[in-house]
Amino acid sequence: MTTDTPQDELLAALHQYLQETDFAHLTSVEQPDLTALFSDLAGLKTEVKAESRQFKATLDSLSDAVVTLKADNRALADELAKAGERLQQQRREDERALLLEWLDIYDRLDAGHRALQNYRPVDGLFRHSKKQDVGFIASVGEGQEITLKRLEQMLQRRRVFAIDCVGQPFDARTMTTVAIGSDPSQVNAVVLEELRKGFLLEDQVLRLAEVKVNKL
Repeated sequence: MTTDTPQDELLAALHQYLQETDFAHLTSVEQPDLTALFSDLAGLKTEVKAESRQFKATLDSLSDAVVTLKADNRALADELAKAGERLQQQRREDERALLLEWLDIYDRLDAGHRALQNYRPVDGLFRHSKKQDVGFIASVGEGQEITLKRLEQMLQRRRVFAIDCVGQPFDARTMTTVAIGSDPSQVNAVVLEELRKGFLLEDQVLRLAEVKVNKL
């Protein structure tokens, strides 16, 4: 078709096209209901807000629970630390009580050993068995000396050591005066004699030494 086509032919062609074309499919699609659409959107928005508020409330609850849990954990840790300290203190007290009992045994053995060392047989008695008696007493003394040394080793393994007193200046932190002496050959306030041994547990006094102090 050229530009020289008469106007009536163009109109006729357009009319024929309109008659032959089916426009029913164009009107078959239902147009959306904007009111219902906006209503659904508003409902959805409300639900989203509600869900957001609920989510925020859940987060707040979880945050509070975390804070509470942290506080409980700190309280539990403090309580465990205190319980550990109490347990350590109880163990130290039990160990101290046990060591003091060992020291009491040590005192008894030491006193018996010194008594045997200082024993002198009477010449007028038991002449027929004097040699055997002296030998027996000497063997008993040796046995007690060995026992004392083993007990001292056991104490040392548990960090218990005797306090060196005799010839030392009196120290009120580790000694207690139970007797007074007067020896001009010694300086004032020096320990003349140890009447009962004192002991240290590491650097702490386990038992004070009972001493005789020189006083001029």
